[in-house]
Amino acid sequence: MTLIIINTMCLLTMLKIIAPENCEKITSLKSIREAQPPEITTPMCEKKQAVEEIKGFFDLPANIQEFLYYRHCRDFPALLTLPNKCMVPKGSRETFLLLVIKSSPTNYEQQAVLRKTWAKERTQDGMFIRTVFLTGTSGFSLEKLRVLFLDWMQDWCLTADFFFNGDDDIFANTDNMVDFLKGQRDIDGSKHMFTGHMLRNSVPIRDNNTKYYIPEQIEPNNLYPPYCSGGGYILSRFTAMTIFHMSLSVTLMPIDDVYMCMCLEKAGLIPSTHKGVWANGLILPSKKMDELDPCFYRDMILGHKFLPHEIFLLWDQIHSKDLNCAKKMSNL
Repeated sequence: MTLIIINTMCLLTMLKIIAPENCEKITSLKSIREAQPPEITTPMCEKKQAVEEIKGFFDLPANIQEFLYYRHCRDFPALLTLPNKCMVPKGSRETFLLLVIKSSPTNYEQQAVLRKTWAKERTQDGMFIRTVFLTGTSGFSLEKLRVLFLDWMQDWCLTADFFFNGDDDIFANTDNMVDFLKGQRDIDGSKHMFTGHMLRNSVPIRDNNTKYYIPEQIEPNNLYPPYCSGGGYILSRFTAMTIFHMSLSVTLMPIDDVYMCMCLEKAGLIPSTHKGVWANGLILPSKKMDELDPCFYRDMILGHKFLPHEIFLLWDQIHSKDLNCAKKMSNL
């Protein structure tokens, strides 16, 4: 299993779809640290047979057993990385917001659309936005990707003030995201911030027929700490580093958004709710409104579960000079 932090252009270069001069220089994280030629290594992580002694282990589903066998594994090599991603281009300011998007290696169309819309690297209201796609080889669990990104951040991107962590099927109004962050008293990322669609009083699902099944062998507590839905959330540099350091001693679990806030809880911090983040679905103000009406997305930060063409059209429409939302709303 390996962590990949890559831009789509580099991936297309390897597939010989575009010319190599269009690709940012990429190199192995291991080779950078040790000043050696790029080399892919196999992580030393052995199957932990002792977990079979856990009561009821062999009654658990195969995927849960597999997770418990390798739950202790933390150190994986970076297959591809972007060590210069947060370096400041000549004449620009330091990175204000780094968009970290979790995506499958095969989602080329999705990644291409995001790079042309809300995830486009640009200067927005004087603030520099940069983007990385976070993915892994087959079998790489989500919570390991999240934590290994924080490891990469510590090595290569300590200058970014804020981070947005989200899925590749969301529509994010990053214009509004920058406006929100610029309006904070702490605009340099040096204070705690972790905000999104916060869920309280959530309990582990004990039904082994569901996707989010968590048995007592993984989480004995019957209540999760407050956490933000993993569809997308914003955090400061301070909070990202805090979560990374806490993760070194917090046992991994299969639900990555819960795990992130378990790390927060250990540090004595809590997430917050942002009313513009709808990571678990939209609540329309009227039954007469089309769920893809651009007027609804013009003032929000995030919605979840979109197809590539929907993202492209929405981004184009919310930036149209002809969009008259006042007239639309008055006709509802």
